[in-house]
Amino acid sequence: MKRRLFQGLLFLLASTVVLYAGDWAVLRVRMARQTAFSTVQVAQFLATPLKNHTDEYDYMGTAAQPCVRSIFPHASEPPCWWLKRHATQWE
Repeated sequence: MKRRLFQGLLFLLASTVVLYAGDWAVLRVRMARQTAFSTVQVAQFLATPLKNHTDEYDYMGTAAQPCVRSIFPHASEPPCWWLKRHATQWE
C-alpha cells in the first residue's frame, strides 16, 4: 500500500515538472515572437482601517496589470488566465 502511494506521488511530481518545463519552453518561443506578455484591466480598491474596528473601502480606479500568457507564473508576473478571474485587487 505504501509503495503504491509513493509511486503515485512520484508520478504526480514528475508530471508537474514535465508540465512546468513544457510551459517554460512554450513561453520562450512566445518571447521570441513577442507574444508572451499581455495586460489585463483590474479594479483596485484601498481598504482603510477606521477607529471603530471597521474598514472603509475606496475605489481607486482601474489599471492595466501586466501578465504572462502561460499556465504557471513566470518572470515575476501572474498568468493571464488567473488574473482575468481575479480582476479585483485589494491594497
